[in-house]
Amino acid sequence: MPGRLQDTVALVTGASSGIGEATARSLAAEGAAVVVVARRRERIEELAGKIRTEGGAALAVEADITEQEQGIAAVERAVSELGRLDILVNNAGLGLLGPVLGTPTEEWDRMLAVNLQGLLYVTHAALPHLLRAAEDSPRRVADMVNISSTGGRVARPGQAVYSLTKFGVNAFSESLRQEVLRKRLRVSVIEPGTVSTEFASRSRDEVREQIDQQIAGLELLRPEDIAEAITFVVTRERRVSVNEILVRASDQTW
Repeated sequence: MPGRLQDTVALVTGASSGIGEATARSLAAEGAAVVVVARRRERIEELAGKIRTEGGAALAVEADITEQEQGIAAVERAVSELGRLDILVNNAGLGLLGPVLGTPTEEWDRMLAVNLQGLLYVTHAALPHLLRAAEDSPRRVADMVNISSTGGRVARPGQAVYSLTKFGVNAFSESLRQEVLRKRLRVSVIEPGTVSTEFASRSRDEVREQIDQQIAGLELLRPEDIAEAITFVVTRERRVSVNEILVRASDQTW
């Protein structure tokens, strides 16, 4: 039986691990040809191989989306090799937490580059192709899913600049949603809570220790939980637009 995304092409950024990897596999299981984009070539090539072994179609594209030319090239390669683009999942993100006082501003630059500029670059490159897919595909709809965070809804100590970026993702997504809704491009936001990923691994040691203490005892979400939410969004009938999903761990209070 064909999957619900048969004959579609999906591009997932930040696909080398965590939510991005799980999402790519989930969309492929529904029949989408998946373009997995990340900087870590070995990781995405391994993922693409697994998807093909499982009977799916996948293309690995090494790119640093904070460089606009590379973001554009990733989108153009997806379209040139697979013929179209129906789904974009802007998942690439970076969380370098810590108090404003004493945090190296280079960490802020990196978060702004990945969480905002990278998302904007890929979105800008993908929009014409998504709008075209909404017009000529059998589904007559296309999807963009932007991965935000609970930090995009509630500002907390130690997350000032991270929350700035995720509040920005939410605002951008809602404005864009209103711009394109008549063109049948659905723009959705997924806001995960605490997920068992590499999220905190790039933080400074003292910050990582604080994060570990904060989440100690929690049963963390798994990447597959968020991938399931994303897959739910993009497999709805054309008449249904799921604008926002907040997913927290069951015992997460913030």
